[in-house]
Amino acid sequence: MSIAFLFIGLFGLMLIGVPVAVALGTSTVLSMLLFTELDPMSIPQLVFDGINKFSLMAIPMFILAGNLLSKGSSAHRIIDFAKSMVGHLPGGLPMSAIFACIIFAAVSGSSPATVVAIGSIMFAAIKDAGYPASYAVGGITTAGSLGILIPPSIVMIVYGVTAEESIGKLFMAGVIPGLMIGAMMMLQTYWGAKRLGFKATEPAPFRERLQKLGKAFWALMVIFVVIGGIYGGIFTPTEAAAVSAVYAFVISYFVYKDIQLKDLYKIFLESAMTTSMIFFIIANAVVFAHFLTSEQIPQTIAQTILDHNVGKIGFLILVNIILFIMGQFMEPSSVVMIMVPLLLPIATELGIDPIHFGIIMVVNMELGMITPPVGLNLFVASGLTGMSLKDVVIASLPWTITIFIGLILVTYVPAISLWLPNLMFGTY
Repeated sequence: MSIAFLFIGLFGLMLIGVPVAVALGTSTVLSMLLFTELDPMSIPQLVFDGINKFSLMAIPMFILAGNLLSKGSSAHRIIDFAKSMVGHLPGGLPMSAIFACIIFAAVSGSSPATVVAIGSIMFAAIKDAGYPASYAVGGITTAGSLGILIPPSIVMIVYGVTAEESIGKLFMAGVIPGLMIGAMMMLQTYWGAKRLGFKATEPAPFRERLQKLGKAFWALMVIFVVIGGIYGGIFTPTEAAAVSAVYAFVISYFVYKDIQLKDLYKIFLESAMTTSMIFFIIANAVVFAHFLTSEQIPQTIAQTILDHNVGKIGFLILVNIILFIMGQFMEPSSVVMIMVPLLLPIATELGIDPIHFGIIMVVNMELGMITPPVGLNLFVASGLTGMSLKDVVIASLPWTITIFIGLILVTYVPAISLWLPNLMFGTY
């Protein structure tokens, strides 16, 4: 009875427009008061213990780094470099945009920021080059979702903290799936452009490519500072986040000189607001997870699934359906915080690696960012282009299908996610 009340209350509150974090906290506290003898006075301590984690300090730092870079000229420089590399191919301009999204995703760690930074420059340029509006919108809107898969990723940090798994391993596990899906999207764009009659042009001279690389060098170095520092043993992922924020300020203010001190207030305010939203969700999700555990819900669900002999393949199909539906209505961090306590114990019981399971969740959240009714990237693209939400959805559909194919591969070929972390950290 308590569980029925909990979930009916949770989804009922969300349906009437109550924010996810408030719906989580309200439904959980009411369930505790009405159906259990759990002491509600323990909630403040639960919340404090849940957010008092060193790893969570990485979230505001990565958000700040992404905002600092997206407000400056880093996106322009990355786009120019991408154009010099693939711009001569059929579909080269939209391919450059997708390539730039892949790079900027690794720089910013944010899907909406990637769509804004790359889309604000490339939407008009692709249309002016004679490509259909769908090429100007669909590829960037969907490629921007790679921001939560290619490290550093806020959603991976949330999963790592919730599942108590290594964030370093999760970051490495996202590299190959992110590059693979990005490459699939570029290939799709290439073939589509050839069918539309676009021809290859002369590639940029090697000297020009070096010049573009040089101009983008300091922005691209963020990736190597963060990833190289973590896996070189110089600092932890949390320390890397702080380093990335300082580095982003130094290159934006002193090297590229494209932000001023007066801009910092707005950048810090936006970063603080985003961080507050995520931490408020985490705080309420901690109470939610504690209630589920105390009521033995994950164990009961796991035993039911095992008793029905669903098997690993059937369970993963069920997981993808559930996560895809939830991702359409909820923010990625919310879904992770709610579903990990329920699904991870079952996955572990069935022999599914927790790191692999985390990547499955993140790719599902990618799809949620680009599918209605609450796909955030769709709204960002609609606002940037002036197109209706319906038109953005239709334009994005071919690339959305490509990501869905990538999800199937990631789900049923664990080596795609696990080969790199196993190589770097040893089999576990």
